[in-house]
Amino acid sequence: MVMGRPREFDTVKALDKAVELFWEKGYEGTSLTDLTKAIGVNKPSLYAAFGSKEQLFLKALDRYHERIRLFAAHLLTLPSARDSIEAFLCALATFQSAPGTPHGCLLVQGALAASDESRRVREILCEIRELGVEVLRRFLQRAHDQGELPPGINLVTLARYFVTLYQGISVQAAGGVPTEELHNIISIAMGCWPENHS
Repeated sequence: MVMGRPREFDTVKALDKAVELFWEKGYEGTSLTDLTKAIGVNKPSLYAAFGSKEQLFLKALDRYHERIRLFAAHLLTLPSARDSIEAFLCALATFQSAPGTPHGCLLVQGALAASDESRRVREILCEIRELGVEVLRRFLQRAHDQGELPPGINLVTLARYFVTLYQGISVQAAGGVPTEELHNIISIAMGCWPENHS
């Protein structure tokens, strides 16, 4: 073996380990030592594979977001918009409270409070959360156009309501609230669904 050459490793498995660490500890709570120990490589190898800690975090975010899409995104295709939203939220609650993984949501808890050095990470997470509002707004717009929502309803506010519910659920999940109770909370919240009676 040539001295000084970075040790090769499985970058997919390494990225999954990074996701778990950032998910559990947040961006600032996860040190480079935590990452190298969990992945089983030295710092030069980590830098060679992923760049800086911030670059690794952004790659981990993409990986985490892909997990969410695979787990829940298909539920936004049910015939009823209301049923779609409820099923989607329940799937996310299950994902965030499942045994064997950290609880809560990396997108919500990753950098809620951060130092000036981590401002860019915090801003990126805010942008991702705002993108979630826009994705739901477009979904609700289709439901509105198909007559599932009453005329004149503020779709941005309704989308933000469901995103706020999702974020609150993630905080409750991080605090150890069981999945069944999270689903019950969602069921109560869905009572606010605006029916079109026209």
